[in-house]
Amino acid sequence: MTAPLKSIEGTGDLGKVMADIGQAVRAAARVLALAPAAQKDQALDLMAAAVRAQKARILAANAEDLAEARAAGLTSAVIDRLALDDKRVEGIAEAIETVRALKDPVGAVTESWTRPNGMTIQRVRVPLGVVGIIYESRPNVTADAGALCLKSGNAAVLRGGSDSTRSSRAIHAAIQQGLREAGLPEACIQLVPTRDRAAVGLMLTGLDGNIDVIVPRGGKSLVARVQAEARVPVFAHLEGIVHIFIDKAASLDMAKTIVMNAKLRRTGVCGAVETLLVDRAAAATHLKPLVTMLLDGGCEVRGDKATQAVDTRVKTATEEDWSTEYLDAIISVKVVDDVDAAIAHIEHYGSHHTDAIITDDTAAAQKFLAQVDSAIVLHNASTQFADGGEFGFGAEIGIATGRLHARGPVGTEQLTTFKYRILGSGQTRP
Repeated sequence: MTAPLKSIEGTGDLGKVMADIGQAVRAAARVLALAPAAQKDQALDLMAAAVRAQKARILAANAEDLAEARAAGLTSAVIDRLALDDKRVEGIAEAIETVRALKDPVGAVTESWTRPNGMTIQRVRVPLGVVGIIYESRPNVTADAGALCLKSGNAAVLRGGSDSTRSSRAIHAAIQQGLREAGLPEACIQLVPTRDRAAVGLMLTGLDGNIDVIVPRGGKSLVARVQAEARVPVFAHLEGIVHIFIDKAASLDMAKTIVMNAKLRRTGVCGAVETLLVDRAAAATHLKPLVTMLLDGGCEVRGDKATQAVDTRVKTATEEDWSTEYLDAIISVKVVDDVDAAIAHIEHYGSHHTDAIITDDTAAAQKFLAQVDSAIVLHNASTQFADGGEFGFGAEIGIATGRLHARGPVGTEQLTTFKYRILGSGQTRP
């Protein structure tokens, strides 16, 4: 059994607790930034082993979180994001091992040139420092974020969702065991020990300059709060209002396969499609089969008048539906005039996260890929590939939808910055 929840909240003065975390993580960051790749890799191996060894504790903690979530009436999509089983715990361990297998980005020389005076200038990757990660529901983020920060030489302050507190604590215990056994400070990866939302506010202030960047991973309200209150740089991770456009030149079989996967493989992930746009020129042949497939697959469809006309089970879409991230077995469907109208709809209602076109017309695909201003755009592939692991990044902290520093899946490389090393032989400036 895990510790009763009241012990989690028994943290004394929250301001002091958070200040102590900030000081400890900054000191640990200085050690970690200089740790050799072999030591970091050893820690990751040991962390994965500890997750497997402590599976029973992790699942017991998760069962308590799930019981509380169900009693609170949380949605099935939230419960799916929260739930762990043998396969998902093994997936957590495997994700740590995948990160371990990545090339260490720290110290990599990304560019080098020699000036006329003989000086050599190198641009070298270095850690960001201390990364604060604020996330909701998914307890696996505790391990993913910790592993990615460790591999990239960054210390981390993790603040998981209130509904996954016990699960995150159990996973964090395994992470700290790996750090300890590898001879690295346990403070390299800190988990905020309280559900008190005031702790988030303290993180957003930067903990007296000890947090260098904040990464929010969650719904619109969390991201809005972070962007409004943060006094340190933020990697924006907006909600995934994801679109698929079915062009007039789309293969119906391909469209059905991709849409089914993009919507119903896992409805609670940020890459799940939320709005389906169908070219008017393809509506006669494609709209009804796609809508019927979704309805028969257990997905609620909310559509415009053209979509409602093909099946009486379709509900009326409101203006709000076009800008809603359902994270559930619900999809909005609309008929649009052409690829230009689809692009305009996405620009107006989208979140610059992930959008896709299904078509055999190369020109239409190129127009869509060039003009849709999203972090990830796809041609003839499921939007559920919006995932750092699928990009070969091992894992991700999230999908950044901003334009500064990082965009798309944030993995080890995106968690570094750079400095310049100048190698001289006595040069002085005239």
